[in-house]
Parts: sequence; structure tokens; C-alpha cells
Amino acid sequence: MNSADWAGAIGAGGVFLFLMVVVWQVAATWRARMLASREEQYKRLAARYAELLEDNVELHRRTLEELTQARASITSMEKMMRSVE
Repeated sequence: MNSADWAGAIGAGGVFLFLMVVVWQVAATWRARMLASREEQYKRLAARYAELLEDNVELHRRTLEELTQARASITSMEKMMRSVE
């Protein structure tokens, strides 16, 4: 093997190593973008969950108010019926 063969082998190895680093960096960049996208989806999901939870709490509050009014009305009717007897 002469020096030209060695230079060619070292050059090919360097190009191969360079291509490996480029592919590795492209994959790392793609992975980071995917993770950022997933993080954004989780944030939107959490915001939607919080909104639905607030709606649920409001519905629960209204239901309790209506139930309280119904109980008061029933109690009033019971008193009226007892006074009629």
C-alpha cells in the first residue's frame, strides 16, 4: 500500500464519519421537533381539560342551586299540606 492508497482510505473514512455525524444531527433535530410538538399538544390538552373542568364545576353549582330550591319548595308544600290537615 502506497501513500495514495492510505490518503484515499483516510479520506473515505473521514467522509463516512462526516456523513454519520450529519445523519445523527438530523435525527436529533427531528426528535427535538417532535418532542416540542408533543409538548404543545399536551399544553393544548391541559388547557382544554381545565376549560371542561370549569364548565363541569359550573354545572355542578347550578344543579346544587336547583336542588336546594326544589327542597325548599317541597318543604314549603309539606308545611302547607300539614296546615290544611
